[in-house]
Amino acid sequence: MPELFVTNFNRNFTGVSATAAGVIRQQQAAYDLALIGHPLPGCPTPIGRDEARRLSRRVPATRPFAIWHVRRNPEMRAALWARDVLRLPIKIVFTSAAQRYHSALPRWLIARMDAVIATTDKAADFVPHVRAVVHHGVDCTRYTPAPDRAAAWAATGYPGTRGIATIGRIRPEKGTDLTVETLIRTLPGTPDTTALVLGRAKSGDQAFLDGLKEKIAAAGLTDRILFPGEIPADDLPALLRALSLVVQLPRYEGYGMAPLEALASATPILASEAGFFREFTQGGRNGLVVPLDDVAAATEALKAMLSDADKLGAMSQHARQDAEKLFNITGEAAGINAVYERLWAEDTP
Repeated sequence: MPELFVTNFNRNFTGVSATAAGVIRQQQAAYDLALIGHPLPGCPTPIGRDEARRLSRRVPATRPFAIWHVRRNPEMRAALWARDVLRLPIKIVFTSAAQRYHSALPRWLIARMDAVIATTDKAADFVPHVRAVVHHGVDCTRYTPAPDRAAAWAATGYPGTRGIATIGRIRPEKGTDLTVETLIRTLPGTPDTTALVLGRAKSGDQAFLDGLKEKIAAAGLTDRILFPGEIPADDLPALLRALSLVVQLPRYEGYGMAPLEALASATPILASEAGFFREFTQGGRNGLVVPLDDVAAATEALKAMLSDADKLGAMSQHARQDAEKLFNITGEAAGINAVYERLWAEDTP
């Protein structure tokens, strides 16, 4: 009987999916674990919700109850239905990364969790029942540096002798337009560099995407700023280690996994003052942070980074070191597991 159920109801591979997958891969050896919903790379074959509810009817042999760990609104609703309507012997743990107040429905749902894990001190200010602040980590065995970055980039088949990228949903909140404008101002001076805008736009953001492509065409950079779409999760590590730089300029970010995966790949970052990005850069060791919505500052920083090979190389080396030491997924898994163990201990005679 599983003692731990982890939900993944989003068929798309998002930052939430990435962090859940990384933690699950660590937890498999420690717990009898079941994944509910959609597959995640390197994780157990998932079961359906009906099967999860069936398995949750019985108390695990060595635990007073099973835990359902949820990370999204639909997952909270499903867990609450199982606990409060079906009266199954489970408790619910929710991870919250939002650094702003939730809307009414999420607030109602979160207030009914048995325990909340916040990803940052700031995120903890916006939710109740916080048992611990546990920073997201990165799987440093999955994301690794390239022995030869130039050869790795050449193997991608993209043009130029080096590549940079931005990663995530294409929409205004993610600042894709800010990144594109920064690239338009920077790339004419770096003819060896190709930029990738990795991700997809929802139907409601298609006009936004079309506008970006029109601006790029008007600047004569259609062959230098490419839109490969969403990269499959299993292909992302190889691409990240081939990049020379990752640029993330969101207007809002709860935490942000793409920069962390870049650091583990020894790829420096240029980021806006959002999410946990300033902590990732460690005072400029691993990259640079610029103010929100400041294309001029982002352009100046990007030009400086791309023009100084020695500094970029030093950032690359420090990035991997800090990913292993400060942001390793093993630390996140240990922090989450400690919350589970405290919950179980509280109900043990």
